[in-house]
This record gives sequence, C-alpha cells and structure tokens, in this order.
Amino acid sequence: MEFDYIIVGGGSAGSVLANRLSARSANKVLLIEAGPDTPPGNVPADIQEMFPKAALNPAYKWMKLFAHTQALRRNTPQQMPPVLYDQGKVMGGGSSINFQAANRGAPADYDEWAELGATGWGWQDVLPYFKKLEDDDADGELHGKGGPIPVQRMPRGEWSGYSEATAKALEKAGLPYLPDQNGPFTDGYFAATQNNKSGRRVSAAVAYLSDEVRRRPNLRILAESSVKELLFEGRRVVGAVVQTKEGVETVRAKETILSTGAVHSPAMLMRHGIGPAAQLAALGISVRQDLPGVGENLRDHPGVGIMAYVTGNARVTMTERPLQISYRYSSQIEDCPPTDMYTAVFCRGGWHGVGRRLGMAVTWVNKSYSAGRVTLRTTNPQDEPKVELNFFDDQRDLTRLKNGMRFIAGLFDDESLQKTTRSPFGARLSQRSREANAVTFKNKLVMGAAGMLLDGPAPLRDALIRNKITEGPDLPTMLADDALLEDFVRSTAMGIKHLSCTCRMGSADDPKAVTLTDGRVKGIDGLRVIDASIMPNLPRCNTNLTTMMIGEKMSDQILAG
Repeated sequence: MEFDYIIVGGGSAGSVLANRLSARSANKVLLIEAGPDTPPGNVPADIQEMFPKAALNPAYKWMKLFAHTQALRRNTPQQMPPVLYDQGKVMGGGSSINFQAANRGAPADYDEWAELGATGWGWQDVLPYFKKLEDDDADGELHGKGGPIPVQRMPRGEWSGYSEATAKALEKAGLPYLPDQNGPFTDGYFAATQNNKSGRRVSAAVAYLSDEVRRRPNLRILAESSVKELLFEGRRVVGAVVQTKEGVETVRAKETILSTGAVHSPAMLMRHGIGPAAQLAALGISVRQDLPGVGENLRDHPGVGIMAYVTGNARVTMTERPLQISYRYSSQIEDCPPTDMYTAVFCRGGWHGVGRRLGMAVTWVNKSYSAGRVTLRTTNPQDEPKVELNFFDDQRDLTRLKNGMRFIAGLFDDESLQKTTRSPFGARLSQRSREANAVTFKNKLVMGAAGMLLDGPAPLRDALIRNKITEGPDLPTMLADDALLEDFVRSTAMGIKHLSCTCRMGSADDPKAVTLTDGRVKGIDGLRVIDASIMPNLPRCNTNLTTMMIGEKMSDQILAG
C-alpha cells in the first residue's frame, strides 16, 4: 500500500503526529505500534487509574530491555548487573504507564537547545506549542486552553496529611510555596501538574487518537505490529516491511518517521547502516551514512528515594492521587545552574497494603551532566541494544544526589513530619521489591497482611522494615558515613525513565548532530526521527509534555513543507 507518511511508534510523539498529519485529508498516514491498542471505550482499567499499576504490567513494556546504570569499566571483575528499564510498549507509550507528570522545565533549557545548534527551538519558539497541546486549569499568558491534554493541579485543601506535613517542613527549610509549577521557574514547592481529568489518565493516545480521529479514512492504525526492515532506493527510504498480527506486509511512503524513543530509534538507524561507521563495520553492517552521534549522548535523570511509614490519618486511598506535591531547589554546587534538583513526593509507595502505608520522596538530579550511549549487540531486530547510562561519570551528579538524600532526611526531622510519619528508610528498587510489587493475587494477600503488621507496635514495624523492606543500612548510620551513603546512592540510583538525546538535532555542519531541526536524518532522504531522542539536551522536567510538544511543532513544520 502507498502512504504519504509512515509513523513508526504510537507513543507520546507518534500519537500527536498521526493526529496532526492526518488532519489534512489529502495525506494518507499509517501509524505502526508494537504494543496493544487502547481505543476509546476500551482503555484498560490499570492504564486509566491514578496509581499507575500499568507501569507494573509486563503486557505494556519492553520486558527484554535492560540498562547498565553505572559505567562499565575494563579490568573490573565485579560490575553492577543491568536492571530492567521500564519503557512503554503500548499505544501512548510512556504516557500510558507513567505518573502523569505534566511539566515543561526551564525556559533556559530550550534556549540552550538553540545555542547547541537547534535553531528555532528556543523558549519563545516552543512555548506556543506547549500552549497548543494544553487544556490548563491555570490562567495567564504561559498557559493554553482547549488543547487535547488536560493539565491540572490538586487544590491545597485536598492534599493529604502527609503532603501538607511535607509542605510545612519545606517552608521551614526555606522553600516557598509556588502557586504554579509551570509558572516562573524558581525554587519552591507546588501542587504537581498532571495530565488527568476526573481521576482518569489522559495519555497521548487517549488525547490524540479519539474516535473522531480514528474514523478518518486517510488514517490507518496497526497495533501489535513491528517494522522488520526499512526499504531503501539508493539513499532514500521508500517504505517498510511490517510484521502484523495477520502476517508480513510491505508498505511504501513518501516519508517514514521514526518515533520509537531514545533506545529504539538509534538502534533502528544503526541496523540500517546509519551511525558510527567503525561500530557498524565491526558488526558486518554496510555503512550507508557515517553519523558518529547516533546512540551517543544518552541522558536520563538519576534519582534515589526515601520512604517512611505514614500514620493512618495522613494517608490516601487507592482512588486518590498518589502524586500531589513536588519541589525543586538549587544545589549550589559549583558550575551547576540554579533550580537543578527536583523531588516528587508520593503519598503511597505501592498499590498493595504495604504501599498504602508508606509515603515516598524521590529526588533526582534535574540537570545532569553524565551521558551514556546506545549500541547494537547484534543485527537482529528482535535483540535489544546495549544501553549504558553511565550515571555519575560526572562527579557533580553523585555529589548532588548524596546531598539530596541528606536534604530529604532532614525534612523528616521536622515536627510536622514526625507527627505524620515514622521510621524513614532508604528505598531500593531491587529484584525483591519488583517481585513484591507485581500485581498478583498472592501479593494482594501477603502484602495486605504485612501492611496490617506495620500498623502494630513500633518494634514490630521497625523489624519488618529493617528485615523485609529496606535492603541497606538504617538511615542515621548511612547519613553519618559518607562511604556508606555513596555506596547506597551508586547501587540504588535509578533513572526516572526520561531517556533522550541519542539522535540529537543540530546544524548540518555539526559532526555529532544526527537530525536537522525538522527531524530529517542527515544524509538520508525520506526519513525523519521525531521523539525524545532528538532533544539536544535533557530539560529540567519529566519529558512527556516536551515530547508531545516536539510532535506538535514538527507536525507544523512538515505540513508547511
């Protein structure tokens, strides 16, 4: 079949592109998504709900995608094992399984994009597209109305006792209340902006692939389908071979757009001979275009967390928002910009009985300097690439996370949190915790019973936390010993799943740029990359809104010719 545009990937960018490009009736558009569809009226319950159990559902994730968080060193016999790295494999991508955070980062982040060669992507260039996608409950020149994505803030009067106690502790620590997270980008705490409405998630798929859009005769959607091969005529991509549920199908198009994310987009380029020539040649791949930047500059926000038992009157129910408030602040570490740290405060630490009794604060380096890479292991498209995040290659990132742990721990010393919490401890995302959080009937029973034990006498609670929940030294001991704290941070640090920057856009003469500022792949005709991988650097925010903004702006550029 013949199309004008093939979009590979139905995530945060791909859903936007499918909507906007097919809005012009003359365009024939094909959207291909590897995961299941979530059509209107048939969105699974775990995707819709406030606590994202969807993130724990293997049906919606790439379950063979692992990442090395620490740099791999030669001649070092004991390397940290790779960890399963949650990336959405479902219509809507990460927007269907994440915590629904809807923030933009700092205006300076986008001005930095322009300075790095992405001309036309400064703050004043991207702000209209943030506003275009929003239906914001805040007013003012920074906010949009009537867009497909609701942006909401929880009124302070509805915050839980745990959230309110955290807010009081933050005020005593010198952080002011900000009425608008997406207002002036300064230090402070605020109601966390989120993309949900009436207690339901609004993913990119829900927002952009409505019944009305799906009825367009010029839009075809293939779910649970994957691209086996891109088709070339010389240096031009002319289509793809697609594995669908019914069989193998060959489709042709004037343009093919990769929107498969910061891991799979560079991997697909490299498998087709577009990337670092030496790496490709070593795998026996014929080089079509030597682009050294493909797979390089991988970025994420490294983070760690502290959990605590929350007393009964300060808890939330399963139906209430687990993410109510967040805060950002300046580390004041040399050579780091202001407002470079971020913490999300969760009113519950899991879906089950234990999680309902735990509050959590996850802090991350919001302006990180360490960079990793994505490389191919094999030429087989079924094999996941090698992902190296290289957290803490820059000492500033390690120092700031250690200080972030100390900052959170200090909050728990405040009387407001001492009244509402007990027994704070370092949180570790281990295999044991993953197994305990799996959504199963057994875990519902076991963790329900364990949760009731947590409500028992303090010695019993502390013993359960020490022996069954936390897997490291107790918090006071760790904070008193910098070596112990560093070991905990290194072994515990997790990415916040904001993978980006591996096909970064820039000027035509930039040897490390992979794409131009309209998403076109350098040296290859008929092929664009439009997703989080083209970000020149990682902004100080959760990346969902930014990725949808990229889809909106790129759609306009494509339609303008």
